[in-house]
Amino acid sequence: MSLDLLSPRATTPESAAEPWTDAAAYWSARTAAVAAVPGPVAAIDIDALRHNALDLVVRSSGVPVRVASKSIRVREVLDATLALPGYQGVLAFTLPEALWLADDHDDIVLGYPTADRAALATLAADERAASRITLMVDDIAQLDLVDAVAPPATRARLRVAIDADASWRAPVLGHIGVRRSPVHDAAEVARLARAIVARDGFDLVGLMMYEAQIAGQPDAAGSGDAVIRWMQRRSRQELVDRRGAIVAMLREIAPLEFVNGGGTGSLEATSADLAVTETTAGSGLLAGHLFDGYRAFTPAPAAAFALDVVRKPTPDIVTVLGGGWIASGPPVASRQPLPAWPAGLRTLGREGAGEVQTPLQGDAARSLTIGDRVWFRHAKSGELAERVDRYVLTSGDTLVGEVSTYRGEGKSFL
Repeated sequence: MSLDLLSPRATTPESAAEPWTDAAAYWSARTAAVAAVPGPVAAIDIDALRHNALDLVVRSSGVPVRVASKSIRVREVLDATLALPGYQGVLAFTLPEALWLADDHDDIVLGYPTADRAALATLAADERAASRITLMVDDIAQLDLVDAVAPPATRARLRVAIDADASWRAPVLGHIGVRRSPVHDAAEVARLARAIVARDGFDLVGLMMYEAQIAGQPDAAGSGDAVIRWMQRRSRQELVDRRGAIVAMLREIAPLEFVNGGGTGSLEATSADLAVTETTAGSGLLAGHLFDGYRAFTPAPAAAFALDVVRKPTPDIVTVLGGGWIASGPPVASRQPLPAWPAGLRTLGREGAGEVQTPLQGDAARSLTIGDRVWFRHAKSGELAERVDRYVLTSGDTLVGEVSTYRGEGKSFL
């Protein structure tokens, strides 16, 4: 189907522009919309998706937003988002995915380095794809691998961008952030840049710096939020200074087309950095529950899945079929799916979300019967798509269509 996020439902009254703020009405409507769909049901509410997509543009303050495809993994949603003013380009997560998307998209940046020799050979032999896809590098060894697959004289010129480490090296606390690139300061990035431009067959066109300690760290999550906010303030200031120095030096070495930064959790701060020409967002579109704990924004719960109650071992416990769709990251409780509706249900400490069944306990279980449905939200936004071949689309209490996930199209990239 063709998903148009520029056309809100004509029947949506102004007073119900954000129906998810009334949890009982919102989840009851979604339950009614998918009543005839066999479980498990993965669903996207298009009104919530529209709200999130437009909110991300507002938060990026006029700086174009590149869409992180790993946080969506549904081509129709990706295309509908890119059709909105304010969005520009795709941040892909694997080279095979980028090659697949390049049939329809002409601005794809690979968010991570690749060692996929077969995909590199395909890219090197396809001038059209090579003009549309930018590889990500942070080490000369990655260029050596490309040349070993396809020497410069035998292939199209390849676009590359540098991934520079955006973590904070705090004076006392040490490394704060994720472990990504080995190049951190301006001199290190410049040495890599000079080595790239000196190589035959490569064009240095961009820089990416992803500040995970800001974009991916909730700042209103509990008793430690004051410490988190302190860390983020210090890290932001250090990064503005360092990124500015890196960009200034790189522009003396190569004509950069883009400087990419940020993520859903840091759009305000990243877009305010004058060195940045584009931000990245993806998770905020479908809104996994890990993004509930931010002060600056409140995403609408667009993507969710419903599971059927199949057992009732005690009056205050129900068991649903399936549920063990655990998100990547540290093996902690926050990576489990979150029971969203009925309110007040919780997983059992000794079982959690199970591969085949998930017991849920709480007063709400007393009113549930066999065949009823419980709604869950996945911790992350894109990984749910690896579990299902389609999302059904809802608007209020109406089922309005369905879209295939990557998996539904026969693709599984990671």
